[in-house]
Amino acid sequence: MELGLVGLGKMGGNMRERLRRGGHTVVGFDRDPDISDVASLEEMVEQLSAPRVVWVMVPAGEVTHAVIRDLGELLAEGDIVIDGGNSRWTDDEQHAAELAERNIGFVDCGVSGGVWGLENGYALMAGGSKEDIAVVQPIFDTLKPPGEFGWVHAGSVGAGHLSKMVHNGIEYAIMQAYAEGYELLEAVDAVDNVTEVFRSWREGTVIRSWLLDLLVAALDETPHLEGIRGYAEDSGEGRWTVEAAIQHAVPAPAIAASLFARFSSRQDNSPSMKAVAAMRNQFGGHAMRTDAPPTTDDTHD
Repeated sequence: MELGLVGLGKMGGNMRERLRRGGHTVVGFDRDPDISDVASLEEMVEQLSAPRVVWVMVPAGEVTHAVIRDLGELLAEGDIVIDGGNSRWTDDEQHAAELAERNIGFVDCGVSGGVWGLENGYALMAGGSKEDIAVVQPIFDTLKPPGEFGWVHAGSVGAGHLSKMVHNGIEYAIMQAYAEGYELLEAVDAVDNVTEVFRSWREGTVIRSWLLDLLVAALDETPHLEGIRGYAEDSGEGRWTVEAAIQHAVPAPAIAASLFARFSSRQDNSPSMKAVAAMRNQFGGHAMRTDAPPTTDDTHD
């Protein structure tokens, strides 16, 4: 089938290629003219046959809002927009309502697979009406991994991005557990080869996973993670997961702790840990480490 694809970055570009390999006609638009098939959204829409399907794969937030607003002006009754970015699930109903005013369908789709998706396929979590999902099903069938699993019609509009959000929250917690285990093994002199310990867990254990495979690959490259700064960003979905847990009174301590650990990674000299050290000194006389005194050398470079 024909598909317009907006956003041809690492994910979008590989998705275009996988869909083309699967026999679909894809007209891609990106602000980078070197990778774009057309010069504008208008030209992309003009090259598609009605009813049109356009997949949006751009950064969440205002960029996605703007693209969907523009598509609402360009598309017509019976067309469908798929938002495959990491949009906040609460935005999906707004997008669906805006497009519905012009009788344009809307599907939200959480996508997981990263740079490996081109060859392995993408895990897809979709939200929307059964009718709209049925129209775009051939696209999902091509993008998903081979086999029985890897895609789900999760529910109504918003369910796809909500499912992907929770997926990413779980990912935060699993990664944090592996990371803490790594640090502990590195800290104990009795363990001679931390990398091989992790490698041994890849078969026959209950904690084997693709994330474990990726950690072993990283340790093979740099066994002690030399040269890597202990700084971890968060994509936003971890925060949204914790916020949703609070809103619905669902306890999520592991996910929350893993999110806060990422915040801690950005502090070169944690103010909160300074306060902890000061309190320990006050109630127990525990020694505090202080900054090195300023040098008395008056020379300058």
